[in-house]
Amino acid sequence: MENKVPLSDGGESGRAADNVVAALEAQIVSGSLQDQAPLPAERDLMEQFGTSRTVIREAISKLSSLGLVETRPRFRPIVRKPDYATVLNACGNVVQHLLTDRSGIKNLYDSRVFIERALVRDAALTARKEELVELKAALEANRKAIPDSLAFYRTDVAFHGVLYRIPRNPIFPAIHEGYTSWLAPQWDQMLRSPERNEVNYLAHKAILDAILERDPVAAEEALTNHLKAAWEFVRVTFDWDKE
Repeated sequence: MENKVPLSDGGESGRAADNVVAALEAQIVSGSLQDQAPLPAERDLMEQFGTSRTVIREAISKLSSLGLVETRPRFRPIVRKPDYATVLNACGNVVQHLLTDRSGIKNLYDSRVFIERALVRDAALTARKEELVELKAALEANRKAIPDSLAFYRTDVAFHGVLYRIPRNPIFPAIHEGYTSWLAPQWDQMLRSPERNEVNYLAHKAILDAILERDPVAAEEALTNHLKAAWEFVRVTFDWDKE
């Protein structure tokens, strides 16, 4: 057990909880509290920091909001060492507040288009053999899922996810997870059908064909056309023309 670290809260539980958060955050970042391991029991933390159960629970709640622990009812919190996904997940609630009007949603979507245009150009120029194999497999899964719209959506996300992994930079997959999560409430409103799924599949195929041809201009054009068409299809669900 860690040595006792008494905290002076000045009579304010919030301040005491902040001190506990800072101390535990330092232990998580340093590896003293190992990633994926359970957080020490509440009683042990109370003894370690010389504070009340209320303060410890408030601190754990704050750590959870920061993405540094994962909480579940009746289970001890699990340590999550921060990474790029942690950062993006922590700002997820803030991002959702920015998506309550036309400009917020469109700005976020346009940023996705901007990034994916660069990703497909990079893929056409630098994708390795194993990454091309992964793209082909993702496209084939997408094709097989055309009759099932829920499965098609999952394979659609997976196909785009491969593009984010090709640069081998951990920031990009985290960004992809962010886009998928943040835009999901809007995309869930979109009407789906096997016919629409086939259109999207053919758009994915055009992107992959250009990448296989090592043609960055054609890859960017195919990607841009695909995402523009997707936007036009989903924007009608927002009823913006009545504003």
